[in-house]
Amino acid sequence: MKCCLDRKLIGEVLIERGVITPAQLQAALEAKKNEPSVYVGDILIRMGFAAEIDIVTALVLQCNLPYIAVSQHCIVPEVLCLIPGDIVRRERVVPLDRIGNIFSVVMANPLNETLREEMERLTGCRIAVFISTASEIGKAIDRFYPKGA
Repeated sequence: MKCCLDRKLIGEVLIERGVITPAQLQAALEAKKNEPSVYVGDILIRMGFAAEIDIVTALVLQCNLPYIAVSQHCIVPEVLCLIPGDIVRRERVVPLDRIGNIFSVVMANPLNETLREEMERLTGCRIAVFISTASEIGKAIDRFYPKGA
């Protein structure tokens, strides 16, 4: 499933929603040239042009994927072992639940098709993706995948 590849760019969504100006987007894109591995949304947050929830809202609109508050979701321990901790930490993904052959996860980057395919291979399930804020994902990872465990 291709998510956002044929949709508006996140900067366009943020401008249309009045969150940022074209000049602020241009400044973030210039900064991205020096940090190609950093997402534009993260740069906009760091520059103080957008809040984390603004970026997540734009992703929800852009990708037509549902938002979930990870801290409010009951995660059963059995699903946590389906994705290795090193992948969870590196890719910023949190398993949520498994119903039949559907494995639900929250991803910091819902555009990562390679990760989606890897999780399908690891679990033998179709992947259902949800979006959450980076801080919520980070807290869930710290809670369920403590370092050294």
